[in-house]
Amino acid sequence: MNTNTSYSDSPMWRSMLFIPAHRNDFVGKANQRGADAYVLDLEDSVPEAVKNEAREAVVNAAGIVAQDGAAALVRINQELSQAIADLEACVHVGVQAIVAPKVVCGRQIQELSEHIDRLEAERNIVAGHTRLIAQIECVHGLANVDDIAASSNRLLGMSLGSEDFSASAGMQPTPEGLLAPNQAIVFACRRAGISPFGFPASIADYSDIERFRDTIQFARQLGFVGALCIHPSQVAILNEEFAPSDAEIERAQALVAAYEQGLSEGKGAVEFQGSMVDAPVAARARQIIRTIY
Repeated sequence: MNTNTSYSDSPMWRSMLFIPAHRNDFVGKANQRGADAYVLDLEDSVPEAVKNEAREAVVNAAGIVAQDGAAALVRINQELSQAIADLEACVHVGVQAIVAPKVVCGRQIQELSEHIDRLEAERNIVAGHTRLIAQIECVHGLANVDDIAASSNRLLGMSLGSEDFSASAGMQPTPEGLLAPNQAIVFACRRAGISPFGFPASIADYSDIERFRDTIQFARQLGFVGALCIHPSQVAILNEEFAPSDAEIERAQALVAAYEQGLSEGKGAVEFQGSMVDAPVAARARQIIRTIY
């Protein structure tokens, strides 16, 4: 059961770039991309014929992509026997999190967590080191987002898989169609105290970078804290737009100071720069401040 009540112990990954685990040329260039985290893929981008090759390469690849301080993540396959083989290959002190695709219910996350429990114990890895991110990729999974979000203390966040989800819903992956499902992800994450990752648009469309920037600005307004991406050109925009500006930080610090001064004077709300500030407004400002530490 996930008993998190805040994001204080969760990594703040603004950008998580997918890299096929078996592509040495992509792995070797990862440190030039500037992402907060790299998701070494064992799933969709790896042909069936080279799955074992990718598993054998994944721990070494994790060391390479993390050499400049980025986090190494691994996306495993959904089918249970393949997922177990993937976990055997990648549960390692150098891998910070597992991305679980096509999650439909909380029991899937619980089963993965149980396998990770065993592997961490066998390999003398600190219990709980390996976190999980759930990808919701069908309408059935979306119906169970609260069950999934509360399924394990290892779960640090969820994201909507826009392409697979849209196919499941029989719709085009348009921003209008993806808005409500993405909001459902944000709300479930907030209820469970985990991080919402994503944006309401197709992950596959990176042709218009300025439109992508507009999308990420909107995603941050919706409450998302970072996102998975598939192209290096998306990384800088994710890093820029999911980070508060200096002006936002300064304003948040001044707002919190004004609110706390008001509390000390017995006031439940204060005026700040022409607006009313009460507890929820101050809470949003504290979230902005936390991202700089």
